Amino acid sequence: MLKLENISKTFNPGTINEKKALNGLNLHLKPGDFVTVIGGNGAGKSTMLNAVAGVWPVDEGRILLDGHDITALPEHKRAHLIGRVFQDPMMGTAPNMQLEENLALAARRGQPRGLKWGVTNAEREEYHERLKILGLGLEDRMTSKVGLLSGGQRQAVTLLMAVLREPKLLLLDEHTAALDPGTAAKVLELSDQIVQEHNLTTLMITHNMKDAIRHGNRLIMMNEGHIILDIEGEEKKKLTKQQLIDMFAQKGGSIDSDETLLTK
Repeated sequence: MLKLENISKTFNPGTINEKKALNGLNLHLKPGDFVTVIGGNGAGKSTMLNAVAGVWPVDEGRILLDGHDITALPEHKRAHLIGRVFQDPMMGTAPNMQLEENLALAARRGQPRGLKWGVTNAEREEYHERLKILGLGLEDRMTSKVGLLSGGQRQAVTLLMAVLREPKLLLLDEHTAALDPGTAAKVLELSDQIVQEHNLTTLMITHNMKDAIRHGNRLIMMNEGHIILDIEGEEKKKLTKQQLIDMFAQKGGSIDSDETLLTK
């Protein structure tokens, strides 16, 4: 479903601030793969997601989604193919618009815009049923402005918006990092539920090693712009946090600089 072939990306080349963020990165995802991504600050995790989403062009390599080369495709033309939930609950939604209006915008992602009525009755019924699945009572607040929701509620709504039209690929960019532990656990539970229900191919970045082990069918660890560990299947199910720390060290990762990551 997703192929990253020899992807490289350098920021500020030729200057004192030059940073090689991706270094010959290769990654292949099968349809339905739910891959968790961990690594220290500067490992290239977010750069990889931004490259896939089309936020900026890559310097070398190819990106293929469902067999189509999207390397040169601008971000707005990838929008109907890729769903994304950001770390900041304030991103991904329009706070001054109603909940049902935000969902309608998500439903029209990638489609031509016209002057027809904004939200139809049929759409309202669909959104009501979709929101009910979240179990947060939001189906009774469809005309409330999204800016009035809590961080966890907004992330749940953003998650629903990202998958409303079943994208080819779902990107979860540390989408629980800004939430309290209880709310984060609820959003992760909803993420699992939605991914499994729609069999979505998913990439989830996390700084929490326990979450990386607990969720998904595959785990990759990045360091210095490339993948140093790729664990899946039964090996991942039996994996412990300490084993993952040991593997990271064996592969040349710097435990000291990643202390926060590795003890969370």
